[in-house]
Amino acid sequence: MESSNEKLKPLLFENDNEMEETLKPLSFEFNKDTHDDYVPIAKTISNDIKNKESNFVFFFGTAESGKSVILSSMLYYLRSYAGVLRPKLGTPNTKEANVLLSDFFENIRQGILPNRTTKDQVTRMDLVFEPNNKSKKVTPIDLTFLETSGENHKDIKRGGSYHSSIETFLNANIPLTFIIVTSYESAYKDDSLINEFLDELERKGKNLKSVNAVLVISKWDKSGRMDVESAEELDNFILDRLPMTSQRINTYGLSKTYYTVGSVQNATGEERINLLNLSTAEVLAKWLYRSIVGYDLDYEGTFWERLKFSFTN
Repeated sequence: MESSNEKLKPLLFENDNEMEETLKPLSFEFNKDTHDDYVPIAKTISNDIKNKESNFVFFFGTAESGKSVILSSMLYYLRSYAGVLRPKLGTPNTKEANVLLSDFFENIRQGILPNRTTKDQVTRMDLVFEPNNKSKKVTPIDLTFLETSGENHKDIKRGGSYHSSIETFLNANIPLTFIIVTSYESAYKDDSLINEFLDELERKGKNLKSVNAVLVISKWDKSGRMDVESAEELDNFILDRLPMTSQRINTYGLSKTYYTVGSVQNATGEERINLLNLSTAEVLAKWLYRSIVGYDLDYEGTFWERLKFSFTN
């Protein structure tokens, strides 16, 4: 046993001074070799956008222009009259999208307008829309709605730049539709900023002659009417209040429309809807679908589909 214990005696303790030098932590030696002019390279943080296969819809507009109202009422129309609209499963924000949708739909039927979007933050909603049209041409689509604070859009004035949360989407190679919103009351103030936004898109390589975009004049009910008497009335309004934007629209062939959510009153210091009007929500929703798919939501179907529908109905 004694001879066995001697064999198992730890060798590390034979020369404590020598091993102390040998086992000195490597980090101490590394610090001695560090140079003041050496800059280490940090790992790149990926800004890659998930679910790029979706159809992204970007809202542009200053504060209180009506972006959130347009979004909530358009989604309400799609879900209540055009088909099934639900959060896309498997996306990072599925739960948040579901909560936001519930708030939108509960509030709009009570006449409550949506809350303002938080600054420096992109509200993203990944949704699936399944039309109730039975034609095979009218297919389900993925829609990713992006809404930002109106305060952030002022950042691009005089050559400024967007917050990184917005730049990520505008710089990405994704299918983007732009809904440019200005209100009936403040359109004349937004003319220059809208053009700066269009300039920004061109700097980012977006060809405005082929870009999918629409100008929306919101709060048209402030004119005293829920509709326009003719297309010329809308054209004249845009030419008068937004002369620079009017030239861009006509030159590049961009779409334009007006929008109202209905009758809005301010009786208690807070604006509320007292008569919901979804006619313009229907127009914009149908424009969005057709611009992405190439077929109308109410497309009647091919000859054989129409024949089949006539027998089933």
